Amino acid sequence: MKTLTKALAIGLGVTSLASCGREPAPEPTPTPTDSPRSIFEGEGVTTETPAPVLPPLETTLGFPDGTSDLTESARAELATVLRSAQFADGGRIILRGHSDSAGSDTSNLEASRERAEAVRDFLVENGVSPERIEIIAFGEQNPVQPNALPDGKPNESGRAANRRVDLVVQTGAILQDDGRKPTLIEAISEGQTEADEESEPASE
Repeated sequence: MKTLTKALAIGLGVTSLASCGREPAPEPTPTPTDSPRSIFEGEGVTTETPAPVLPPLETTLGFPDGTSDLTESARAELATVLRSAQFADGGRIILRGHSDSAGSDTSNLEASRERAEAVRDFLVENGVSPERIEIIAFGEQNPVQPNALPDGKPNESGRAANRRVDLVVQTGAILQDDGRKPTLIEAISEGQTEADEESEPASE
């Protein structure tokens, strides 16, 4: 029995000495997959910067002579619109016609509509689809300058500035068959346009 105990003690001592002389295990080498990863990375997720949103294009076309005829400067401005990135984007084109306060409400409304229609006709002649164009006639409602001087006399320069068409090219292609609900502004604008058309006297 003593012999067996002594043999076990010698065996354990040899094992302890062997383990003391053993070199420490090497530290694990990191692999590429062990590097820090973004929580946003994964299948179907891209880190590319989104394209900047194109702002709408807005411009004003003047009719200083009081007619609905396009001036050379208005035609040049429309040519610039047709070459713009906003126009190429395919969005809706809104034409808001305005007049001065020289005539009656009815005649001013008609004059503002004729100016917007002149702009529309130019665009259509140059290949724009009529479905892209919306006309809103305001008459004398929204002047940009006073129609009269403080003494009550006509402000000719102000009236000339008020005879205009405000053009807006919205960005974003129009859905065919209008596959979306109109915004509140669009609904109001369209309702006003229909009401104006119904209230207009038949042209001779």
